[in-house]
Amino acid sequence: MKNAFEINGGKRLKGEIIPQGAKNEALQILSAVLLTSEKITISNIPDIKDVNKLIELLGDMGVTVERLSADTYTFEAANINLDFFQSEAFKAKGGSLRGSIMIVGPLLARFGKASIPKPGGDKIGRRRLDTHFLGFEKLGAKFNYNPEDSFYSVDATDLRGTYILLDEASVTGTANIVMAAVLAKGTTTIYNAACEPYLQQLCKMLNRMGAKITGIGSNLLTIEGVTELHGTEHRMLPDMIEIGSFIGLAAMTGSEITIKDVQYKELGIIPDVFRRLGIKMELRGDDIFIPAQDHYEIETFIDGSIMTIADAPWPGFTPDLLSIVLVVAIQAKGSVLIHQKMFESRLFFVDKLLDMGAQIILCDPHRATVIGLDKQVQLRGISMTSPDIRAGVSLLIAALSAQGKSTIYNIEQIERGYQHIDERLRALGADIVRV
Repeated sequence: MKNAFEINGGKRLKGEIIPQGAKNEALQILSAVLLTSEKITISNIPDIKDVNKLIELLGDMGVTVERLSADTYTFEAANINLDFFQSEAFKAKGGSLRGSIMIVGPLLARFGKASIPKPGGDKIGRRRLDTHFLGFEKLGAKFNYNPEDSFYSVDATDLRGTYILLDEASVTGTANIVMAAVLAKGTTTIYNAACEPYLQQLCKMLNRMGAKITGIGSNLLTIEGVTELHGTEHRMLPDMIEIGSFIGLAAMTGSEITIKDVQYKELGIIPDVFRRLGIKMELRGDDIFIPAQDHYEIETFIDGSIMTIADAPWPGFTPDLLSIVLVVAIQAKGSVLIHQKMFESRLFFVDKLLDMGAQIILCDPHRATVIGLDKQVQLRGISMTSPDIRAGVSLLIAALSAQGKSTIYNIEQIERGYQHIDERLRALGADIVRV
């Protein structure tokens, strides 16, 4: 198994790249197929490990899965085998996939019960699941955790609508509770709901299936329970994290890149944040064109003080792109404080960037100050290991801009989030091979 990338950096890239379907949307949308026995067709599904594992898991449960083309599948959840959830196979597969938590809401809604192994996933700090479970409990579900086999079993034979104030605006938590509530008796109100485009996509799809959800796009969702849902067709948004990554890649490597079909209106403030770093881009139709730039300068605040870029729940700046912004700032003119509020170990890849020659002060686990090199000094290639998906792609961007050879190990982390990334970069002229 070739599990490292070898990169000869310092090359200008050029061409067009098409972003994959949104990974975070996929995990919710695919779980929603369990809410009906009728056929659902989903297109623009990204071909990445986490998504393929979930599709495989759906098949193991008894969902009839048919692949119509590279990115389009049909799902028919008419004959679900509920005994499968007690099996060793489920414990092994479900436990290794963090997205498996997303099947709980639909199973509770439709069958009144579910079991789930304690999920795994990314090493980016403690991602609590309390939001999911507290929401299900408010709807009337009863939980039983068995510490011996790390298994949760849930009984939800009588789900009833209620008022829920979420303790945090968790995207997956909101999605899971929405999927449980669509078939509950009565009306559910979710306040402090996440309102990411992925979640809006899920709610619109559920409404096409016959659900009654209002307030989509706001943090107050009202869901009137219905007795059944029907089949539908759904196309996933392009992945905004990939789009942001490619904007950063173009700037760092001084490349002219066109990112195709970006659904610009769904990107929120992402383009503006990259513009604050001095990156020029223009919208052509629904494509983002980034010209080759030898320099880009970070703006200051109006009073001249140093720019701070921080993450926040949508419509704030997504935490998944902070590591990209940090890397891009290395070669900007000026300084910026990167403040990672939502996770506590997302900045722990900074030591690799320091080894490459970046000027960064890691203030604490949440904050780093980047002093831009203004492309006066090139980063140098090194050997490194990718700690998680987003840091991995940030290191990849750094390596593509660096002088000399870099080797990145543990690339399965990167491939959990980015499909065929090496092939797509080679098509732009990158010198990247698997070793």
